[in-house]
Amino acid sequence: MKVICYPAKEEWDELVKRPHLDVSELNATVEGVLNDVKNHGDSAVIRYEEKFDHAHLDSLSVSDAEMEEAESLVSLELKHALELAHHNISSFHQSQQFHGEKVETVSGVTCWQKSVAIEKVGLYIPGGTAPLFSTVLMLATPAKIAGCKEIVLCTPPNREGKVNPAILMAAKIAGVSKIFKIGGVQAIGAMAYGTESVPKVYKIFGPGNQYVMAAKQHVSLHDVAIDMPAGPSEVCVIADETSNPVFVAADLLSQAEHGVDSQVFLISTSEEMIEKVKEEVEKQLEQLPRKEMAAKSLDNSKLVLVKDYDEAIELSNTYAPEHLIIATRNYDELAEKVVNAGSVFLGQYACESAGDYASGTNHTLPTHGYALAYNGVNLDSYNRKITFQHLTDEGIRSIGNAVVVMAENEQLEAHANAMRVRVDEVGK
Repeated sequence: MKVICYPAKEEWDELVKRPHLDVSELNATVEGVLNDVKNHGDSAVIRYEEKFDHAHLDSLSVSDAEMEEAESLVSLELKHALELAHHNISSFHQSQQFHGEKVETVSGVTCWQKSVAIEKVGLYIPGGTAPLFSTVLMLATPAKIAGCKEIVLCTPPNREGKVNPAILMAAKIAGVSKIFKIGGVQAIGAMAYGTESVPKVYKIFGPGNQYVMAAKQHVSLHDVAIDMPAGPSEVCVIADETSNPVFVAADLLSQAEHGVDSQVFLISTSEEMIEKVKEEVEKQLEQLPRKEMAAKSLDNSKLVLVKDYDEAIELSNTYAPEHLIIATRNYDELAEKVVNAGSVFLGQYACESAGDYASGTNHTLPTHGYALAYNGVNLDSYNRKITFQHLTDEGIRSIGNAVVVMAENEQLEAHANAMRVRVDEVGK
């Protein structure tokens, strides 16, 4: 981990850069797979499942019998944990329900919005180095609350052609029944274009490796919406002399174990805290099963010493982290100044893992600096707002002449005439 002391503001742009991923070579592979799936449907998907996931499949669908078998394989302890998490995620997202109001903008002109669920959504759940069954709850729960009519879930099978049982258990708890054994680029293609087995969806959600991310961005150009652009996962921790170095180190490592391209970023007002955290990271790293992966991730990481709290929060806002942990004594004061972050964790006890699993907030978040302009998945992600307006004859009297004048000045005579004939009618 690289320690940087009191960097000048002119250096910040370079400081907050993420590890660069060169996707130029993989784009050709991604486009080739997508085109094949688009043109050959199930047969192409089955072929790629054999090639990439080493699974020979007769059917892409998860059967009822497989769902029942999965339930018997999941421990009661994990089942209860999933149910608790689902309850909390549901409670938080239920609170986001939209209630539109009719507004009379001027006499005789009434405008309003209605929230309408996206009818068909696709959820991609990674199942490679870590089977992300928690992501099933994060994506499917708000989709069900929103009222999406069709929810399609794709996740890679193992070599025996089976899906991780915890993923299937989470899907059952969240109320998802259309589940397909498809991973990677071929899964994104199947949901974007539709195949004989997989319905075409209108929007795709979910994380994945660089191939999945490239596939999502490719299909979003012409065929389907996606939740957000994304890169490798990341965390930023702001700490002071009162922070617990054991907690801070654990938070950094919990992010680092995601993958070799993940990044951790510590900002501290205390040089002593940085040294304590470094020592604690080295100690805890040795105990991790994914030690080698976490160690490579730490090579991309930075520990930054700043002058004061104002500089700490300003640097964090410049970085725009996916996850931000504020573990300082004045976390509530600093929280008010956060403007760029995906999800924020406040105080000594709010670890990123809480939001990743069971606090109730969503863990599908903008990474790679996209928090400057994007928010994480929430209930609105599954809805569209349709606007309505109603005009009476009084409304024509209120805005008719203004509309005609504006249309004429834009040299759009047909627009002007559409209002002019109504102005003439109500003036009779």
